[in-house]
Amino acid sequence: MTEKLSTAQREQTIADNLRFIEARIGEAAEKSGRTRSDIRLMAVTKTVEPVFINHAIACGVDLIGENKVQEFLGKQPYLKLDHVEAHLIGHLQTNKVRQIVPYVSMIQSVDSLKLAKEIDKQCEKIGKTMDCLIEVNIAGEESKTGLPPEELEGLLAEMAQMPHVRVRGLMTIPPICDENEKLCGYFQKMHAMFVDIGRKNIDNISMQILSMGMSSDYALAIECGANLVRIGSSIFGPRLY
Repeated sequence: MTEKLSTAQREQTIADNLRFIEARIGEAAEKSGRTRSDIRLMAVTKTVEPVFINHAIACGVDLIGENKVQEFLGKQPYLKLDHVEAHLIGHLQTNKVRQIVPYVSMIQSVDSLKLAKEIDKQCEKIGKTMDCLIEVNIAGEESKTGLPPEELEGLLAEMAQMPHVRVRGLMTIPPICDENEKLCGYFQKMHAMFVDIGRKNIDNISMQILSMGMSSDYALAIECGANLVRIGSSIFGPRLY
């Protein structure tokens, strides 16, 4: 049986993990012809208690991502977010949009026109413009949410007309792959779409953020063009559930 770490031990582990991740991000950025400052690190806080999220923030984390609306709302009063951005990165149901839009600066998981319209509607009510990423189901997996690649430009055209949403890029979760070459293929396909759309200069649509790569594959994602990586267990340890 693994001995449970004390709070102090776990905080030290988080600090050590962040130093290691920072170094790996820097190395991967250099391989892709960029610098560490070109890459944004998101700490994914699913199942993580506020005390440890706050410790990561004290260690320099300035961006967190939550998967579930109710979990974030339960933690939010206890988080030290004065100089920290919070994004919603998990699947968002339209009936939860009203609850979350006041508290996050970006929704990374927009995958339908219905959801985009609801975000626009609820943001209008509070006088806010929400930054969004379009989640693309790059491999067409039935088990995953995300927009099919062939429907991306149609959704972008619709969202370009919405005054209270602002598309700032793309997000994806690729399939689990044993071979780096195959995984890199998915990342490169996303990067090609990201670059292609950016060149079209669509009004109210900008391709500034390419969010891909998690604990198991963030270095490869950066090498393939990601500029935002979402890392949870490699910072905080295994999830509780």
